[in-house]
Amino acid sequence: MPEGDTIYRAAERVGAALTGRRLSGVSGSAPPIRATSSQLTGARVKRVRSAGKHLLIETDANLVIRTHLRMSGVWDVYAKGARWRHPIGAARVVLEHDETTVVCFSAPDVSVDSPVSIQLEINHLGPDLCADRFDRDEAVRRMEAPHKATIAEHIADQRVMAGIGNVYKSEILFLERIHPEAPASLTETEIERVVDRSRQLLMLNRSRPKRITTGETRRGAELWVYGRGNQPCRRCRTKIDTAWIGDLERITYWCPNCQPSIPTGHIDRK
Repeated sequence: MPEGDTIYRAAERVGAALTGRRLSGVSGSAPPIRATSSQLTGARVKRVRSAGKHLLIETDANLVIRTHLRMSGVWDVYAKGARWRHPIGAARVVLEHDETTVVCFSAPDVSVDSPVSIQLEINHLGPDLCADRFDRDEAVRRMEAPHKATIAEHIADQRVMAGIGNVYKSEILFLERIHPEAPASLTETEIERVVDRSRQLLMLNRSRPKRITTGETRRGAELWVYGRGNQPCRRCRTKIDTAWIGDLERITYWCPNCQPSIPTGHIDRK
């Protein structure tokens, strides 16, 4: 699933193509787009921005297009008439002006509504880790009130901090030497370090074309633990462990040596 930094970069690309332009054509398979295409056609795009994992396109028609890409979606920008990289049948949102076509493919979550209604849809989000203005105190406060059993689930909860997904979840906990199955209730110092590390990583990567958390740009060296199950830890050479933690079917990666075991209940491994 694209995480906060990826959506931030997508918003910048889409914004560069659309901001200030009037839409000459609006189409796509998403029902909210079909229902509002006549209202959006001719509207001027005022701003494109990210909010955690949501991308928002604000128009002067008093309508905002909101997408959440989930696991499958992607935003592409094309010169008018250029060949698309994905099938036309996967085009959920198509926005056109004289020079450019912007397409959102395969996003399962699309809505179009007034600015007030769209804001209500995203009001649950915690402080956005990729925002220029980040409310650190609020992020710490939300970290102190866990809704989940394990720290792996807690830091990926968008109500706590918006933007962390499965990759950053594993990478942040590795860098802070916290076992992912540890209880969500951390010490004050641990909470502050997790918040600061989360902000640091997403801000470092929001302008990079490719995520790098190790500082290495060599192919295959960009990540510490994510996607490296049974491979040697880059710090200590211990084999990276994996588990499916929490209700969502998403795998977590960690180093058993760098992130020592903690006395939690058994968590099924698949």
